[in-house]
Amino acid sequence: MKRIDLSNDVLNLGAFGGRIFVGSGLLGLAILAAAYGISGSGTQDGFMKSWLFAFLVVVAISLGALFFVMLQHLVKAGWSVTVRRIAEGMAANLSWVWVLFLPLAWYVYSGDGGALFPWADAAAVEHDHLLHEKASYLNTGFWLIRALVFFLVWALLARFYFGQSKRQDAHGDVSYTNRMQRFAPVAMILYAITQTFASYDWIMSLQPKWFSTMFGVYFFTVCLTGFFSCLIVLIWFLQRSGRVVEAISRDHVHDLGKLLFAFGVVFWAYIAYSQYMLIWYANLPIETSWFFPRHMGPWYWVSIILIWGHFLLPFVFLVSRWTKRWQGPMVLIASWMICIFIIDMYWLVMPVVPEEALAAASSYDQLSADVDSGAVSIGWSLNAVDFMLPVGMLCLLLSGTMFNLRKCTLVPVADPRLDESLAFENF
Repeated sequence: MKRIDLSNDVLNLGAFGGRIFVGSGLLGLAILAAAYGISGSGTQDGFMKSWLFAFLVVVAISLGALFFVMLQHLVKAGWSVTVRRIAEGMAANLSWVWVLFLPLAWYVYSGDGGALFPWADAAAVEHDHLLHEKASYLNTGFWLIRALVFFLVWALLARFYFGQSKRQDAHGDVSYTNRMQRFAPVAMILYAITQTFASYDWIMSLQPKWFSTMFGVYFFTVCLTGFFSCLIVLIWFLQRSGRVVEAISRDHVHDLGKLLFAFGVVFWAYIAYSQYMLIWYANLPIETSWFFPRHMGPWYWVSIILIWGHFLLPFVFLVSRWTKRWQGPMVLIASWMICIFIIDMYWLVMPVVPEEALAAASSYDQLSADVDSGAVSIGWSLNAVDFMLPVGMLCLLLSGTMFNLRKCTLVPVADPRLDESLAFENF
């Protein structure tokens, strides 16, 4: 068994973390302010939809991190101890990320949200039987209450695991690990319920007449794709600065690459295909309507990019053991997957076929012809704001992560399984 001496490794962010915290935070705020300024010539509805997309990008990464942390305690994993603290710092952003939701909450509460969420338009609900039947669940008050519950549960879970882990470093008491392990099954159930219903509320209800029982699982794969990709890149960034060079070996990065391959490539493709195949086979108008805009106009090519960029190409590169063991190629692949993750979220949120266009079309071919001619808009409005908002919020996410990690070690040095993680070899 190999032995690793951490006495010469740098396990704290120090002044470097403070510089990144301030720099990325100011940059993120500046980008968001500039995006808002640019959007002044556009519509509020379009800006808020882009804001929702960018908000979901940072929430998905944080949720992926929370799942990873809880999973390690649930299965009593030893190999992941040295990479878990960074994931804890990423998950701890759930304590403040609710602030980014406030503009959306006010937008819906003020009565303007009907353009984004049809169920929030009282007149539309009154004249639409299906929306009226769903009004007991899809209504502004209950939607906001559920959002409050989601953020409260996520924040408490993230603070519990991060706080217990840091306290263990301070006191060296194994009881903290035991406590986190005992609570992990309950925490995982709470996470599964809240993450699933959040995907229903914030994405699926954009088109409230459509439904898919697999959508929550699809969103789960999106969360893990974003998290594992960002974790690999962040570890590389920290090691380039001279930190955790000994604590996190290429064997750890190899396992993270396997998890990215498993969840972000293979499982994503399985869930995406299963959802599409079942809806295509049933061929029910209320179900197929969600895929209509994603088959038409420019969105068709985005769908093709996802097939190739989210599955086929990364499958070829990540299926090999050796690719996952070389940090250079792994960082490039992870960076590519971050871009694909953002495209995937954009593909989930932005496309829509207007209800009146669906009602007026006598066939799929006619609807497609109307879209190609420009007579029907399907939500394709790619502009600078769509790029700036996710970049700005990702800068804030990096700033928050540095803030969370600034006063603790980058490795849980008192964890009882630390030696197992340091001796980990990936055969």
